[in-house]
Amino acid sequence: MSTSDVSAAVSYSQANQPRFLAELKSLLRIPSISTLPEHEGDVRHAAEVLAAELKRIGMEHVELIDVPTKGGLNHPLVYADWLHAEGKPTCLAYGHYDVQPPDPLDEWISPPFEPAERDGNIYARGAVDDKGQMYIHVKALESLLAADGKLPLNVRVILEGEEEVGGESIASFVREHPERLKADFALISDTEMFALGLPTLCVGLRGMIYTEIEARGAKTDLHSGIYGGAAPNPFIALAQIIAQLKDASGRILIPGFYDRVATPSAAELAAWEKLPFNEEEYRRTEVGSPVLTGESGYSVLERTWARPTLDVHGMPGGFIGAGAKTVIPAKAVAKVSMRLVPEMTAAESFERYKAYVESLAPSGITLDVRLIHSGEPLVIGTANAYVQAATEALHEVWHAETVFIRSGGSIPIVGDFERHLKIPSIMMGFGLPDDNLHAPNEKFHLANFYRGIESVIRFFETVGK
Repeated sequence: MSTSDVSAAVSYSQANQPRFLAELKSLLRIPSISTLPEHEGDVRHAAEVLAAELKRIGMEHVELIDVPTKGGLNHPLVYADWLHAEGKPTCLAYGHYDVQPPDPLDEWISPPFEPAERDGNIYARGAVDDKGQMYIHVKALESLLAADGKLPLNVRVILEGEEEVGGESIASFVREHPERLKADFALISDTEMFALGLPTLCVGLRGMIYTEIEARGAKTDLHSGIYGGAAPNPFIALAQIIAQLKDASGRILIPGFYDRVATPSAAELAAWEKLPFNEEEYRRTEVGSPVLTGESGYSVLERTWARPTLDVHGMPGGFIGAGAKTVIPAKAVAKVSMRLVPEMTAAESFERYKAYVESLAPSGITLDVRLIHSGEPLVIGTANAYVQAATEALHEVWHAETVFIRSGGSIPIVGDFERHLKIPSIMMGFGLPDDNLHAPNEKFHLANFYRGIESVIRFFETVGK
């Protein structure tokens, strides 16, 4: 971007970078861990801080919205708007302020909720997922309002505090109050760039079903010396069941699971092949395992972006303390999720999975297969004016051609926006593949934070034209 092309808002953002970073650090210090009940107050505090900031910068109708849900969580939505750009499009700017638990704590180089700068990065839980990226939107709005006294388009802001636990509140709100969020498109910064310096728009997401399998045997915990050999063991049952969910080549064995798997187009596969991707570097620097595994016959990008998967995340139950306790537990639980791809549906996939798991129940074991939360897969078409405006804005800031990728992850709200609001989502992310989201030493590259603000400013200005 030449000096003559820099708008007043971009100049404002550049001049205020130190303050923007200090404010982000203050937000990152709040342990807004949505899945842990003891942090409910911290989650609400983060919402209150963001609401106060949106009001301070000039956004209007700022409020916290509590949405009663079956899950019993009480993490508010944060809403704000500025709707004075007559005849201009309306953007729905989405983000989330809740974070994952920081465990294991002993693997963090610096404390997870005390932001630290190292090697051009800021390290903290939530730095990139999604407080840092969400704050890009807030600071872009501030820059435009401070420099110009107005916005070049209409903007509604909706921030949630339950994304990391399924997003039940916002899904309910979107479904029941679509008029409150009426817009022409959504802007989401909760994805990543394919590589450093390479502007990226994500145009596809895998869906997800997250489940629990509870296995019950005896009516109470039993002594394995006295009852071993006669009493059913729920852990053994779960191990036997899980071993039959996938074969050695990574193929899921649930009958009919692949019946509705859409294959990417030849053009999309060809575009993926041109991306600067080194499989060995990916294995070494991002995965860190001796070899890469997965469904045979597909590239790494196909396996992670366009093929369904099944993973086991934990098996709580029984005795896990120090020392020994020879107990046959009365029950055990396995947490199992599946990623879905376009044309698959969460409801049908779960029913197939549930029926298959129940058919594998060993003698003496009762199973309860529960759906915890789900989201649908989707691919967003690129032939619309907002994608074109985003591409133009990114090129102005990064001086490189934008690449289109899919993500192996899931953002369920994108599907909700498409179904209930009938709007496309522009997924303009600024994270990097090695940012350690959901892992110890999560980070956000500071240059991406600052250039992300400039990119969103440019995007809003371009759409406003």
